[in-house]
Amino acid sequence: MFFNIKILKGCDNMKRPNGNGSITKVKGARRKPYKVTITIGWENDSGKQIKKCIGYYATAKEAEKVLVDFNINPFNLDLASLTFQDIYERWSKTKYKNVSSSSIVGYSSAYNAVSKIHNMKFKDIKAIHLQEAMDESNKGYPTKRKIKYLYSQLFAYAMSNDIVFKDYSPFINIGKKEKESERIPFTEKEISKLWEYENKIDFIDTILIMIYTGFRIGELLELKNKDINLINKTITGGIKTEAGKNRLVPIHPKILPLIEKRYNESNELFMVNAKGKEMKYSNYYREKFLPIMENLNMKHRPHDCRHTFATLLSNANANSTAIKKMIGHESFITTEKIYTHKDIEELRKNIELIK
Repeated sequence: MFFNIKILKGCDNMKRPNGNGSITKVKGARRKPYKVTITIGWENDSGKQIKKCIGYYATAKEAEKVLVDFNINPFNLDLASLTFQDIYERWSKTKYKNVSSSSIVGYSSAYNAVSKIHNMKFKDIKAIHLQEAMDESNKGYPTKRKIKYLYSQLFAYAMSNDIVFKDYSPFINIGKKEKESERIPFTEKEISKLWEYENKIDFIDTILIMIYTGFRIGELLELKNKDINLINKTITGGIKTEAGKNRLVPIHPKILPLIEKRYNESNELFMVNAKGKEMKYSNYYREKFLPIMENLNMKHRPHDCRHTFATLLSNANANSTAIKKMIGHESFITTEKIYTHKDIEELRKNIELIK
């Protein structure tokens, strides 16, 4: 049974019947002066109540609501003390076992961008805190979209564990989608220059492989050697979209030697760092791709390689259906991707139109 306690103006202590908790206004100039305390037990000898503070609040009304809500639906006080960072770490331990490394990079970037709320108790986080953290991150639309998705994932986790009872992520405004920056394909002269330096600059082969396969850098970084068939001269890969997953791309004769040279059965992944370990996108971009562009006086991003592949095929009058299949266009979503010998030969015929 709960008792309705009337809050009197000017009253510093608002007590409820034993066991229902109390609200105390702490003296001094505080932003949140109203302390909510609940009883968690009694001392064996004296029978005196053992109390615990569950939070401080700006107004008596807000404090009263928290205490009423607690009495109606008590929450685990240990869980209630968990911060945004704690929830993220608990959630990621399970989540990261089942997602790609590129997805992990995306989640991590989103998390790092909202450091303002890392140390806030998760149960105290409201829409205004989420919005401020995002706005102050100064990130673009793609990252803001990832941040909002991360919010929704963490709130879903917190709600499933009775840490909070409301999801504030749907109320977050990420603004309008920005106009995508222009993707500029490599020119014939630039491609020739890449070939010229292929044996002189480390990792320049990876740029050429992307140009002649259409694979994104994230897809190439996750490509496993078992998905490269050197006998049939095909690569099966792709991760980003349903249409792009496990798509088959014939190996163009020009890059076959590059793939054979980099292929190492002792490694699980096709692209590895100097220690034979998985290479992160940030490391590849910062330590490999950018220095190559600077050395050759070129201004491109990794995704320009994929755009170049599509442009080369189009300029060579390749079949539009084959182009869409090889780049993973959304119009080719199927539940099963089964490639017959005829399909493969048709794709090979089109990719070899690139000279």
